[in-house]
Amino acid sequence: MPTTFPLPSYEHARRVVAESADLPPAPASLLRVRRAASSDLDDLVALEQRSFNSDRLSRAQYRRHLDSDSALVLVASANHRHFLGNAVLFFRKGSGAARLYSLATQPEARGQGVGAALLEAAAEVARRRGCRALRLEVRADNHSAIKLYERLGYRRITALAAYYQDGADGWRYEKLLD
Repeated sequence: MPTTFPLPSYEHARRVVAESADLPPAPASLLRVRRAASSDLDDLVALEQRSFNSDRLSRAQYRRHLDSDSALVLVASANHRHFLGNAVLFFRKGSGAARLYSLATQPEARGQGVGAALLEAAAEVARRRGCRALRLEVRADNHSAIKLYERLGYRRITALAAYYQDGADGWRYEKLLD
Protein backbone atom coordinates (compact mmCIF):
# COMPACT_ATOMS: atom_id res chain seq x y z
CA MET A 1 0.00 0.00 0.00
CA PRO A 2 1.43 3.41 -0.91
CA THR A 3 2.31 5.95 1.70
CA THR A 4 -0.57 8.33 2.30
CA PHE A 5 -0.14 12.07 2.62
CA PRO A 6 -2.59 14.06 4.66
CA LEU A 7 -3.63 16.96 2.51
CA PRO A 8 -4.47 20.17 4.33
CA SER A 9 -7.69 22.04 3.76
CA TYR A 10 -7.45 24.33 0.75
CA GLU A 11 -10.14 26.73 1.88
CA HIS A 12 -7.59 29.47 2.53
CA ALA A 13 -5.56 28.81 -0.64
CA ARG A 14 -8.76 28.76 -2.71
CA ARG A 15 -9.87 32.08 -1.23
CA VAL A 16 -6.48 33.72 -1.80
CA VAL A 17 -6.33 32.54 -5.42
CA ALA A 18 -9.89 33.71 -6.08
CA GLU A 19 -9.24 37.11 -4.52
CA SER A 20 -5.99 37.57 -6.45
CA ALA A 21 -7.93 36.96 -9.66
CA ASP A 22 -10.61 39.49 -8.66
CA LEU A 23 -13.21 36.73 -8.49
CA PRO A 24 -15.60 36.16 -5.63
CA PRO A 25 -14.38 33.30 -3.41
CA ALA A 26 -16.34 30.10 -3.82
CA PRO A 27 -17.59 28.37 -0.69
CA ALA A 28 -14.85 25.98 0.48
CA SER A 29 -17.39 23.17 0.78
CA LEU A 30 -17.75 23.15 -3.00
CA LEU A 31 -14.13 22.26 -3.73
CA ARG A 32 -12.09 19.47 -2.15
CA VAL A 33 -8.61 18.32 -3.18
CA ARG A 34 -7.60 14.83 -2.10
CA ARG A 35 -5.38 11.93 -3.05
CA ALA A 36 -6.99 9.85 -5.81
CA ALA A 37 -8.22 6.36 -4.99
CA SER A 38 -8.61 3.33 -7.24
CA SER A 39 -12.35 4.10 -7.33
CA ASP A 40 -11.47 7.29 -9.26
CA LEU A 41 -9.84 5.38 -12.14
CA ASP A 42 -12.80 5.63 -14.55
CA ASP A 43 -13.14 9.38 -13.91
CA LEU A 44 -9.39 9.92 -14.37
CA VAL A 45 -9.32 8.09 -17.70
CA ALA A 46 -12.49 9.83 -18.94
CA LEU A 47 -11.05 13.27 -18.12
CA GLU A 48 -7.75 12.35 -19.81
CA GLN A 49 -9.60 11.37 -23.00
CA ARG A 50 -11.70 14.52 -22.87
CA SER A 51 -8.80 16.88 -22.19
CA PHE A 52 -5.94 15.77 -24.41
CA ASN A 53 -5.67 14.84 -28.09
CA SER A 54 -2.21 13.29 -27.70
CA ASP A 55 0.34 12.52 -24.99
CA ARG A 56 -2.40 10.85 -22.95
CA LEU A 57 -1.95 8.72 -19.86
CA SER A 58 -3.44 5.25 -20.30
CA ARG A 59 -5.64 3.38 -17.83
CA ALA A 60 -2.67 1.13 -17.01
CA GLN A 61 -0.45 4.15 -16.34
CA TYR A 62 -3.03 5.71 -14.02
CA ARG A 63 -3.43 2.40 -12.20
CA ARG A 64 0.36 2.20 -11.75
CA HIS A 65 0.57 5.83 -10.54
CA LEU A 66 -2.22 5.28 -8.01
CA ASP A 67 -0.13 2.52 -6.40
CA SER A 68 3.29 4.18 -6.66
CA ASP A 69 5.45 5.75 -3.98
CA SER A 70 7.13 7.95 -6.61
CA ALA A 71 3.88 9.33 -8.06
CA LEU A 72 0.85 11.01 -6.60
CA VAL A 73 -2.49 11.62 -8.27
CA LEU A 74 -4.66 14.38 -6.80
CA VAL A 75 -8.30 14.97 -7.64
CA ALA A 76 -10.50 17.98 -7.12
CA SER A 77 -14.16 17.36 -6.56
CA ALA A 78 -17.26 19.20 -5.50
CA ASN A 79 -19.88 17.88 -3.13
CA HIS A 80 -17.83 14.72 -2.50
CA ARG A 81 -18.33 13.17 -5.94
CA HIS A 82 -18.57 15.74 -8.73
CA PHE A 83 -15.17 15.14 -10.36
CA LEU A 84 -13.70 18.47 -11.50
CA GLY A 85 -10.03 17.85 -12.24
CA ASN A 86 -6.81 16.07 -11.45
CA ALA A 87 -3.06 16.53 -11.17
CA VAL A 88 -0.32 13.92 -11.53
CA LEU A 89 2.95 14.51 -9.68
CA PHE A 90 6.22 12.62 -9.94
CA PHE A 91 8.97 12.48 -7.34
CA ARG A 92 12.50 11.23 -8.02
CA LYS A 93 14.55 9.94 -5.12
CA GLY A 94 17.38 12.33 -4.30
CA SER A 95 15.93 15.15 -6.40
CA GLY A 96 15.02 18.49 -4.89
CA ALA A 97 12.36 19.07 -7.55
CA ALA A 98 8.97 17.46 -8.02
CA ARG A 99 7.42 17.31 -11.48
CA LEU A 100 3.83 18.14 -12.26
CA TYR A 101 3.31 15.74 -15.12
CA SER A 102 -0.32 16.49 -15.89
CA LEU A 103 -3.05 18.91 -14.90
CA ALA A 104 -6.58 18.63 -16.29
CA THR A 105 -9.94 20.16 -15.45
CA GLN A 106 -13.40 19.47 -16.75
CA PRO A 107 -14.23 21.98 -19.52
CA GLU A 108 -17.21 23.33 -17.56
CA ALA A 109 -15.00 23.90 -14.48
CA ARG A 110 -12.27 25.88 -16.25
CA GLY A 111 -11.78 29.37 -14.92
CA GLN A 112 -13.39 28.42 -11.60
CA GLY A 113 -10.20 27.96 -9.52
CA VAL A 114 -9.95 24.18 -9.86
CA GLY A 115 -6.55 24.24 -11.58
CA ALA A 116 -5.23 26.77 -9.07
CA ALA A 117 -6.40 24.63 -6.14
CA LEU A 118 -4.74 21.55 -7.63
CA LEU A 119 -1.50 23.50 -8.19
CA GLU A 120 -1.52 24.77 -4.60
CA ALA A 121 -2.12 21.23 -3.32
CA ALA A 122 0.69 19.89 -5.52
CA ALA A 123 3.10 22.52 -4.18
CA GLU A 124 2.14 21.71 -0.59
CA VAL A 125 2.69 17.97 -1.09
CA ALA A 126 6.05 18.65 -2.78
CA ARG A 127 7.10 20.86 0.16
CA ARG A 128 6.12 18.12 2.62
CA ARG A 129 8.28 15.67 0.68
CA GLY A 130 11.25 18.01 1.02
CA CYS A 131 11.26 19.36 -2.53
CA ARG A 132 12.60 22.84 -3.11
CA ALA A 133 10.94 23.32 -6.50
CA LEU A 134 7.98 22.18 -8.57
CA ARG A 135 8.51 21.95 -12.33
CA LEU A 136 6.12 21.40 -15.21
CA GLU A 137 5.97 21.43 -18.99
CA VAL A 138 3.26 23.18 -20.97
CA ARG A 139 2.47 23.47 -24.66
CA ALA A 140 3.61 26.84 -26.00
CA ASP A 141 0.14 27.37 -27.48
CA ASN A 142 -1.72 26.70 -24.19
CA HIS A 143 -2.10 30.37 -23.31
CA SER A 144 -4.70 29.90 -20.55
CA ALA A 145 -2.49 27.40 -18.68
CA ILE A 146 0.56 29.63 -19.09
CA LYS A 147 -1.39 32.58 -17.68
CA LEU A 148 -2.44 30.50 -14.66
CA TYR A 149 1.10 29.24 -13.99
CA GLU A 150 2.60 32.70 -14.22
CA ARG A 151 -0.11 34.17 -11.98
CA LEU A 152 0.75 31.55 -9.35
CA GLY A 153 4.47 32.34 -9.39
CA TYR A 154 5.88 29.86 -11.90
CA ARG A 155 8.64 31.18 -14.13
CA ARG A 156 9.67 30.02 -17.58
CA ILE A 157 13.09 28.35 -17.49
CA THR A 158 13.54 26.35 -20.72
CA ALA A 159 12.22 26.24 -24.28
CA LEU A 160 11.32 22.74 -25.50
CA ALA A 161 11.43 22.39 -29.30
CA ALA A 162 9.09 19.77 -30.82
CA TYR A 163 8.50 18.43 -27.31
CA TYR A 164 5.02 16.99 -27.71
CA GLN A 165 3.90 13.90 -29.62
CA ASP A 166 2.33 16.03 -32.35
CA GLY A 167 5.52 18.11 -32.75
CA ALA A 168 4.30 21.13 -30.78
CA ASP A 169 6.82 23.22 -28.88
CA GLY A 170 6.64 23.60 -25.14
CA TRP A 171 8.00 25.50 -22.18
CA ARG A 172 9.36 24.24 -18.88
CA TYR A 173 8.27 26.25 -15.86
CA GLU A 174 9.46 26.15 -12.28
CA LYS A 175 8.20 27.45 -8.97
CA LEU A 176 10.57 27.65 -6.02
CA LEU A 177 8.92 26.35 -2.86
CA ASP A 178 9.54 28.10 0.42
